[in-house]
Amino acid sequence: MLKFSNSYIDLGEQFFQRSIPQKVAAPKLLLFNGELADSLFFTEAQQKNHEVLSQYFSGNELPDGSSSIALAYSGHQFGHFNPNLGDGRAHLLGEVIDKTGIRRDVQLKGSGQTAFSRRGDGKCALAPALREFIMSEALYALGVPTSRCLAVVSTGEVINRGLAKPGAVVTRVAASHIRVGSFQYFAARGNTSSLKSLLDYSIERHFPEINSADISDVNSNNFSEEQRILKFLEYTLDKQITLIVEWLRIGFIHGVMNTDNTAICGETIDFGPCAMMGTYDEKAVFSSIDEYGRYAFGNQGKIGQWNMARLADCLLPLLIEFTDENGSDTTSSEKAKEQRALEKVESVIHQYTSKFDEAYYVMYAKKLGMNEVNTTLINDLLAIMQAQSLDYTQTFLLLTKSLANSIKEEELIRKLGDWYKTWIATLKQYKITKLEARNLMKENNPVVIPRNHHVEALLARCEQAVTDNENQNSIDKPKIITDIVDEFLHVLHSPYQEIDATKNYQDTPEDNDRYYQTFCGT
Repeated sequence: MLKFSNSYIDLGEQFFQRSIPQKVAAPKLLLFNGELADSLFFTEAQQKNHEVLSQYFSGNELPDGSSSIALAYSGHQFGHFNPNLGDGRAHLLGEVIDKTGIRRDVQLKGSGQTAFSRRGDGKCALAPALREFIMSEALYALGVPTSRCLAVVSTGEVINRGLAKPGAVVTRVAASHIRVGSFQYFAARGNTSSLKSLLDYSIERHFPEINSADISDVNSNNFSEEQRILKFLEYTLDKQITLIVEWLRIGFIHGVMNTDNTAICGETIDFGPCAMMGTYDEKAVFSSIDEYGRYAFGNQGKIGQWNMARLADCLLPLLIEFTDENGSDTTSSEKAKEQRALEKVESVIHQYTSKFDEAYYVMYAKKLGMNEVNTTLINDLLAIMQAQSLDYTQTFLLLTKSLANSIKEEELIRKLGDWYKTWIATLKQYKITKLEARNLMKENNPVVIPRNHHVEALLARCEQAVTDNENQNSIDKPKIITDIVDEFLHVLHSPYQEIDATKNYQDTPEDNDRYYQTFCGT
């Protein structure tokens, strides 16, 4: 079925704990991602064999070639460092090469206790599993770098989360699960040997161009070790900027940007407390555990830099080790070497602000149909949206439609006043036709997003359907779940065009999400 390899295991036993998923009594395949399965070389016959799929993706049986492990990592959680985290309810089965030649991790989540579970049961309730499937597919279709879900399997178990909830296992596919926290795990232990192994592995897997002679410095065939370390930090930083700016473009709030949830590959992972912003508010927070707004919508860019600074902290010991390379600094004291290394990483981290601001304003320029940045125009619009509590997605959609619809134009002039007229004048000044602007805006402004009230309504219906029929073997639970979510997923897979069912999911909630909260799902 899947052709597994296990390159991460080759790094050594200190990087993981061997752990087998816990068997479940009555697995049923509820959702299966056929398009993703195609990319992983599943045949049509294999995709139709739901019994086999339910056994594999519940963890009851391990596919041939897989080697189940729980990854070790640390993490800053809401700013507080925990040196001992790791996969407490997840099992990495191994890696597969997809049709594009990219190595992908295949991981079960909610598959039982591991050595890192502490006091947790290692299980996942149905609703969080379905949320990750729905939200990751929505982000993928919106063009946001993200992990994806291959399957959701109900387990037939009851999970205690204050209330009795049906259990499930979700299969996650990601470019890797190497995190900032993975580096922190070894840095905290002073294990520079493992830190170096992790660095080399991460470069080879995610940034092989660093090892390529094509971009080497003029004096050698390859980067020096010092250059490799700094390039790795720079490339990782760039990926984080790209990711966060894409979140901001669509109004996504991750909710738990801890360093253990910050993937080196620059993909979105961990969808537990995530939410979509309706009414524009830089301080928008929905996560129940984010009491002080650390990960609010408008803070995400700054937290990205903070997380990259924590990665830089981890790389300092390696950088210090190589500061005297090629004869340089050979007579320097250790303190001088440390200072030089610190200056080197700080120079990379300090680039974040200018790089982020540039990407941020280019993104908003495109949302306004412009290839040139006008920061005043962008900032003024966001200030108006904040002051008037305008819906983020609908405002940009109306702006897009207004370029071809005089009624929409009149509506926006009433809402935005002189700003709207200034925008139209700016397009003319930049010699951008309304058609050109509209086409660019249609590529960057979705017509539909996974609005929180629709996501929650679907999750509640699915949960109730499984609960009601858990002991009725005559009921086809997979078909029930498919019937409930199919239309929504179909709409979310076409976020930039209005299909017949799009209108069913464009409405805003009656209370504008005033009392809406999300939870981590553990």
